[in-house]
Amino acid sequence: MTAGRMRRPGTVAGVKGADIVQVLVTPPEYIKQGYTPGMKTAVSIPDDIFERAERLARLRRLSRSEVYATALDEYVARNAHDEVTAAMNRACGKIDDDNDVFLDAAADRLLQRVEW
Repeated sequence: MTAGRMRRPGTVAGVKGADIVQVLVTPPEYIKQGYTPGMKTAVSIPDDIFERAERLARLRRLSRSEVYATALDEYVARNAHDEVTAAMNRACGKIDDDNDVFLDAAADRLLQRVEW
């Protein structure tokens, strides 16, 4: 694993209207010197999205990495249906399921109205 410098965004050959953000994996010995920890990768992003992300980063005083990591985290969370179901199951499992007279009566009334 070798350290590399971030390169200035430029147009990707063959990809019209896209910017590339190129970063390399940072070894642990460089993290102590102030480099951002975590996996790094190169992606192609259309110019308009890149500019909007840059503007957001400036307004929120966030690094580019923070903006992209947050956006990707939210996208993955929204599309990881198994993870959402598992989280809901964990939450429901924490709910006290002792008999509740009100809930039992409400369930009985509801079930009486349902056609079987």
